[in-house]
Amino acid sequence: MRTTTITKEGQSALSPASVLTDLLEGNNRFIDAKNEAVDYLEQVKQTVGGQFPKAVILSCIDSRVPVEIVFDQSIGDVFVARVAGNFENGDILGSLEYSCKVAGSKLVMVLGHEACGAVKAACDGVELGNITGLLSNIMPAVKLSAGQVEGESSSSNDKMVAKTVENNVLLTMDRIREKSPILKEMESNGEIKIVGGVYHLSSGKVEML
Repeated sequence: MRTTTITKEGQSALSPASVLTDLLEGNNRFIDAKNEAVDYLEQVKQTVGGQFPKAVILSCIDSRVPVEIVFDQSIGDVFVARVAGNFENGDILGSLEYSCKVAGSKLVMVLGHEACGAVKAACDGVELGNITGLLSNIMPAVKLSAGQVEGESSSSNDKMVAKTVENNVLLTMDRIREKSPILKEMESNGEIKIVGGVYHLSSGKVEML
């Protein structure tokens, strides 16, 4: 049973590559139904005085993608930022910058997922209250995918949805680098990696892009 949490010294010893490997190994344990047993209350006690997460994951709010569970992570292991459609905005960028520049995380992962409802709504041009503005962040991916996939550019086209999910992750990564000089410099210096993946609802597997 795991009882310990990441210390400052332990976090400093990690590399971006080793953190990514750790997350993917955790995902394999999840797929194999071999998640580690954890003493959560002991970890709660250990993290009262501070936290030293290894990564920050920008995910969708979808209830079928519980980030810590699918990567077999525990208390104090990862920061998680969630918004429908897993895109960046000013607040998300600030959260990512805090995670890496201030709190020492070594990896930024943008995590999309199969059959994303926000992506489907963007493909269909849904307009409804504040959802309209939210979906505008995904439209660049919709437009890009429309030129890459045959058939209708709507949610009825599974290939269109899948391609838009992927493009949305990739474009979000590009915009993070473009809009955050802090994170771009950290990545250029090898202090962090910015990566992207797609979680498959049907299998539980995270596929890196």
